Amino acid sequence: MKRLVLLYVDDDDDIRTVVTMALSLDPDIALRAAASGEEALTAIAAGFRPDAVVLDVMMPGMDGPALLERLRRLPPTAATPVIFMTARGRQADIDFYRARGAAGVIVKPFDPITLAQRVRALL
Repeated sequence: MKRLVLLYVDDDDDIRTVVTMALSLDPDIALRAAASGEEALTAIAAGFRPDAVVLDVMMPGMDGPALLERLRRLPPTAATPVIFMTARGRQADIDFYRARGAAGVIVKPFDPITLAQRVRALL
């Protein structure tokens, strides 16, 4: 299986820990976690090049959709697939994120055991 380099952005320490552990179940995923949109942009500016980005929707300061917009304006991440993670799982919300270019949406709560598989399927 192809090694997948992911950037995961979530301001919630507990959820970031659970997602990090869940994605580490797949030995072919290399994960870098960031606690904010600003931290993610700093990593990109420093040369980190993820194959895909998984974003929390609701974050203080820069939320997931705003971060996606910023990523699309940067040449290294302009075409990088993005998956949103959100507790807002109504179809209208999912359609909103997809209309903004999301490759997919994972609704919280999610199954940690199958999270890596789900991410790969959406990509």
